[in-house]
Amino acid sequence: MTALSADRNTPRRETTKRQIPVAAGVKLHAGAMVAITAAGYLAPVTAVATLKGAARNARLVDNTGGAAGAVTAEQELGTFRWENSAAADLITRADIGSDAYGVDDQTVAKTNGGDTRSVVGKIADVDDQGVWVTHA
Repeated sequence: MTALSADRNTPRRETTKRQIPVAAGVKLHAGAMVAITAAGYLAPVTAVATLKGAARNARLVDNTGGAAGAVTAEQELGTFRWENSAAADLITRADIGSDAYGVDDQTVAKTNGGDTRSVVGKIADVDDQGVWVTHA
């Protein structure tokens, strides 16, 4: 392909929700930050470097007694406010546009914590209540 030489009507697909099978033995709280494990199942965000695709969990899903994939959970995509980390990992306005790293299912940090945290989205804004992160 070559670069455009005229305007292009680029198709757009609006995605705000998706269903993902849930990992075995986990409980996902409504409003929690969730991610996809290396095996392809949804789990709460923890300080694990292999997680991907974080978003917001829509409703309480309890798969603590179930096998991987026994139930599904609805992820909500968009921009959500999470708790800010502290000390050297505190996110500031200077970090807007940078990656946010997941500490737990409600907290984000500025760094990967020595390769122990996964990217959960892009920092969209910072205010007195927390950090706004965009999940796609």
